[in-house]
Amino acid sequence: MKISRKWWKGSIIPILVLLVWQWASLSGAADPKLFPAPSSIFGDLYGMIVSGELYFHIRISIVRAALGFLLGGTLGLLVGLLVGMSVHAEELVDPSVQMLRTVPLLSITPLFILWFGFGELSKVLLIAMGAFFPLYVNTFLGVRNVDKKLYDVARVLEFSWFKQATKLMLPAALPNVLLGLRLSLSISWLCLVVAELMGADSGVGFLIQDARSYVRTGAVFVGIFVFAAVGKLADSVVRLLERRLLRWQDNYRG
Repeated sequence: MKISRKWWKGSIIPILVLLVWQWASLSGAADPKLFPAPSSIFGDLYGMIVSGELYFHIRISIVRAALGFLLGGTLGLLVGLLVGMSVHAEELVDPSVQMLRTVPLLSITPLFILWFGFGELSKVLLIAMGAFFPLYVNTFLGVRNVDKKLYDVARVLEFSWFKQATKLMLPAALPNVLLGLRLSLSISWLCLVVAELMGADSGVGFLIQDARSYVRTGAVFVGIFVFAAVGKLADSVVRLLERRLLRWQDNYRG
């Protein structure tokens, strides 16, 4: 009941926007070539679903985003854990990571294309690079925020490094890690857009680029809505995971 009420409250603004948009398109207040009516866009969406075109592009985009996220997110988690637990590793690794973190991904994209071509490898690596930094930073901060007394207890119990990392540091840093996971997923999806718009022959980004070339404005909006819907779905899954894994927290809920 509570989830249903939250869902309806969250739907109010999108529904109002669609209603105003529909009225503006039908009344002539907005150019239908640039802002086609939502009813027309849903018609394009239905046609692309029936033809199988949309499923084909979504499947390829999700596979690319998943591979890049798994690669970059796993490395970010492991390196963040290592650097957080060791001052020597921090002094060695963190300055380089922080320097790379400030470099815009758009400026690196041409290099990735030159090095790895227009194939899948360049796209997956670009997504992985975007996914790496949020999980690295948040895991590092989470480990450093662990109560020192817990670490002292682990040393008294003679925990190995692996046991300290898996039984103490990672569970204690879980709120930060899950925040990093949410950010990493969203950045992966954004990097996917960049990768597919820069050079691809399939995927939702390619679908948008191809529709723009043929002035299929409705198809462009379909691609944008797909990106928004899948991104929101991924974020909701992680939020559900947060609620399940962080039940022990007694935080202010608003």
